Amino acid sequence: MSYLLPSEFVAKMVDAGEAKIYMSTRDTVIRAYMAGAILALAAVFAVTITVQTGSPLVGAMLFPVGFSMLYLLGFDLLTGVFVLTPLAWLDKRPGVTINGILRNWGLVFVGNFIGALTVAVMMSIVFTYGFSVEPDAVGKKLAGIGEARTLGYAKYGMAGWLTIFIRGMLCNWMVSTGVVGAMISTSVSGKVIAMWMPIMLFFGMTFEHSVVNMFLFPTGLIMGGNFSIVDYFVWNEIPTVLGNLIGGLAFTGLTLYSTHLKTAPKRSL
Repeated sequence: MSYLLPSEFVAKMVDAGEAKIYMSTRDTVIRAYMAGAILALAAVFAVTITVQTGSPLVGAMLFPVGFSMLYLLGFDLLTGVFVLTPLAWLDKRPGVTINGILRNWGLVFVGNFIGALTVAVMMSIVFTYGFSVEPDAVGKKLAGIGEARTLGYAKYGMAGWLTIFIRGMLCNWMVSTGVVGAMISTSVSGKVIAMWMPIMLFFGMTFEHSVVNMFLFPTGLIMGGNFSIVDYFVWNEIPTVLGNLIGGLAFTGLTLYSTHLKTAPKRSL
């Protein structure tokens, strides 16, 4: 497997961030839509495996197949652009502005959400034979996840909000490491292995991923979960998005950029 040095793949991170900011609206939304849809299918797959085997670990081990697919195909997740696009601004790339970064984030959020929601509706039809019967075991599991990860936090008040925020930070620390993993190697096998490890960790630890949740919670609501749309946004999506932003940028983007691209002066002996 061909391995790039840190200084090389961090330069690729900055280049990728710049390219995403200049991407057309159409391409940005389409790529984000497909990323949200594929990640949603991977979440269905992982939850289905967990229900079938009774082992969340097995589901976590197999979930990264979706992440690997979407990044090999060049699609974009909100968690990834949170990390890459600010680096182009820090590197003072010509024409890169805060407004351009926010535009990219907004378009990717919308695309990811619509893609995930599309799969949520499609899978809800599958779980209920076109809403003609009660949800199957996977549908009921998803309804339970929605309740546990909204009302389960809400009962602790601000302590619950802080907890989900921290879980969002930890999530994108690992997910953005997976994004970087796609740049570490020039071979497909190397990219997949480098992506697989941190993604398996985040899913196995049930950290909070804003795009995965764009599928889980709408599906949970459709499947009859006992929580509301307001519960979903206030007690999950909003703190998760903020945690994903800060965690990925602080622990992955800025650390790699500052020590591998903008290194401190050498010590004199």
